[in-house]
Amino acid sequence: MILRNKPKMIFFDYGHTLLYEPGFDFLRGEEALFKYVKSNKNGLTPKEVFTYSQELYAKISAVREIGYELHEWQFQRFLYEYLEIELSVSLPEAEKIFWNSVSAGEVMPNAGKMLDYINANGIRSGVISNIGFSGAALTERINRLLPRNKFEFIIASSEYMFRKPSVLLFELALKKAGLNAADVWFCGDSVKADVEGASCAGIFPVWYDNETVENPRREQNKGIKPQCEHLHIHDWAEMIDVLSALNN
Repeated sequence: MILRNKPKMIFFDYGHTLLYEPGFDFLRGEEALFKYVKSNKNGLTPKEVFTYSQELYAKISAVREIGYELHEWQFQRFLYEYLEIELSVSLPEAEKIFWNSVSAGEVMPNAGKMLDYINANGIRSGVISNIGFSGAALTERINRLLPRNKFEFIIASSEYMFRKPSVLLFELALKKAGLNAADVWFCGDSVKADVEGASCAGIFPVWYDNETVENPRREQNKGIKPQCEHLHIHDWAEMIDVLSALNN
């Protein structure tokens, strides 16, 4: 594989690409929200709400497998109204309390350093994430943990109905950027959603295959190699080296 041109812009995945969520625990999120319960008609406990939410999610999550996204606000609204629980905070506030309690998030190794490099070298950037949490919550999290980013946009699939590997999300990002696919790279950890998805949209894919941070998707990717041309890296320092070589 020969890399001939430095990209004008790089799109990034979110989870296990830029940030990750150590200690992820949905029950802890429910316990945090229960501090804001205004009424609880059936006297349910956080554990009971958590158990029902997992059962409910299992019933409806098939839509994600066929390429459509669920929104956290819709899920939480139905869940709490169905269980006859009233919260004293708004859905956006409840989402933030819930997600930050589930996991406050951490930065992937050298992600900040890599973003500093592309910013200093005039390479534009944006984010495309498969995620049920709202775009506002995702943006707040990214800005909090990567405050020096210069992302021009952050696309959360929850706000746009479709999920990667649908080319529609990649094409939407290209329209937002005002660029042709040939001028853009996409970096992500999922072989199917990120690498092959970007390639189908004509975008050059970078498979970020970090092995130092625990990642459930690594088992999903095990033994699978992208069926397309791509750059395979394991650390963001490698990305800096690749881009530096293209400058010479």
